[in-house]
Amino acid sequence: MPNIKISGPDGIFDAYMSAPASRTGPGLLVIQEIFGVNQVMRDLCDTFAAQGYIAICPDLFWRIQPNVELTDQSQGDWNRAFELMNAFMPDFEKGVGDLLAAITKIRDMENCSGKVGCVGYCLGGSLSYALACQSGSDATVGYYPVQIDDALSYAPDVKNPTLFHLAELDGFCPPKSQEKITEAFGRNPNIILHKYPNVDHAFARKGGSNFDENAATLADQRTTNFFKVNLA
Repeated sequence: MPNIKISGPDGIFDAYMSAPASRTGPGLLVIQEIFGVNQVMRDLCDTFAAQGYIAICPDLFWRIQPNVELTDQSQGDWNRAFELMNAFMPDFEKGVGDLLAAITKIRDMENCSGKVGCVGYCLGGSLSYALACQSGSDATVGYYPVQIDDALSYAPDVKNPTLFHLAELDGFCPPKSQEKITEAFGRNPNIILHKYPNVDHAFARKGGSNFDENAATLADQRTTNFFKVNLA
């Protein structure tokens, strides 16, 4: 259910926006999972808005299938989600450009206090890392990023406060990948890395098969505190 338009480098795409009751506050870019801007992502935007942020979740798949909404409740949706992700990956840099355009739009809003952060999940976690490497956001959070092993040479480029959450049992980010991430991130004091034992990918997705309430509550509280400090 998109409600705003964003002009990107090569086209106009939709996004969902949720604003705080005060109508003013810092901006927050919420970056989708592989299931599109679905109810899960809209609920996240609403949650962040209730915390005082102007939250926007852009449609990353607009070049492939605009405004797709999938769930993790059926195999058919899973199959389509992976098809969309695989089709998106050759346009990964275009997706980064879309997100940078979205940040600019938020920052230019009259009711934005000036600072804009981002938080991404799964595929969005990988994109949040890319934004952090380009200093595209004032504060960045990534939940269980995937396929960032080949981009760890850019970790020293992260200049703004950045926080990542890794799931110990994440099949999309196996132990060797996590070791590389830990080593690379550990050399940059701007990056905080938290690992969550005995939980799998998407442990913070409410209603998902891997949802773990304790780990999700801890990760979300850390995210809340992180943004309070760095987007004030």
